[in-house]
Amino acid sequence: MHRSPSTVRALFAVVLLSSLALVEAAADVRPYPSSFHEREMAVTDGTQHVRIGGKGPAVVLLHGFGDTGDMWEPLASVLVKDHTVIVPDLRGMGLSSHPESGYEKAAQARDLAAMLDQLKVKKVQLVTHDIGNMVGYALATHYPDRVTSWVVMDAPLPGMGTWEAQLVNPRVWHFNFRGPDVERLVAGRERILLDRFYNDLGGDPSRIDEATRQHYAELYARPGAIHNAFGGQFEAFSRDAEENKATFAKTGKLTIPVLAIGGDKSYGANMKTELEYVATNVDGAVIQNSGHWIMEEQPQQALDVILPFLASH
Repeated sequence: MHRSPSTVRALFAVVLLSSLALVEAAADVRPYPSSFHEREMAVTDGTQHVRIGGKGPAVVLLHGFGDTGDMWEPLASVLVKDHTVIVPDLRGMGLSSHPESGYEKAAQARDLAAMLDQLKVKKVQLVTHDIGNMVGYALATHYPDRVTSWVVMDAPLPGMGTWEAQLVNPRVWHFNFRGPDVERLVAGRERILLDRFYNDLGGDPSRIDEATRQHYAELYARPGAIHNAFGGQFEAFSRDAEENKATFAKTGKLTIPVLAIGGDKSYGANMKTELEYVATNVDGAVIQNSGHWIMEEQPQQALDVILPFLASH
């Protein structure tokens, strides 16, 4: 059937627009597959919202600030085919409750260990990002028999490695950004605050699309969310640093396999160096064309290095 050039151009435009719509939809924060269920699990003085799916060797995925457990959907959707996948929202974040205390990372590791006990999970592989790294390190050091390997992404550990130098980096101004007046200033402007992090710490801010930004802005606008992030998770860093130093003095370096991942426009290859301060068996990977927000900016590259590492250990 012969089509006129104008008809062909019109059809091409429809296909192009449809393709763009699919790409944009794929970039959004997507719901977890139906093979997952959600639970509110009891922890010290509150509950944590946890996504659980699949059967097989257990993998725990821990997020950081600016995200929730929703960030892990691209990885969780693959792992659930042959793993038990456990994805909490950290204490005081996402859909978890908002207790006033207990934000030391060792305390959160105790809560995580108790949740694993409830789920009858003895050993796990860890995949963590940002503040999730800090909770993951506490779990690996305080419960060494429970962690078999660890993928750690793009953030240092309080008190360890180059932490003290990091504290004078202007990019981490938010470590001491807290208090009631700060919360009043941010209230109703959570999107503006998060945009600052996505834009400043992202390699290509356009990779973090509008739907993703709005999704997390709504979650961080929930009552108590900013208070618990800054006055809870961040405020505890100095105590976490002292705890880590004391634990390291007693136990020394981790011996489990570790994969340290950095975005090339963020920590990059320095992540491997950071983890070599605390672990003896460290591989490194650098995600190209990515800043700090690796799972949003370059999810496929992340999967390409994480999945083989988990499979080999």
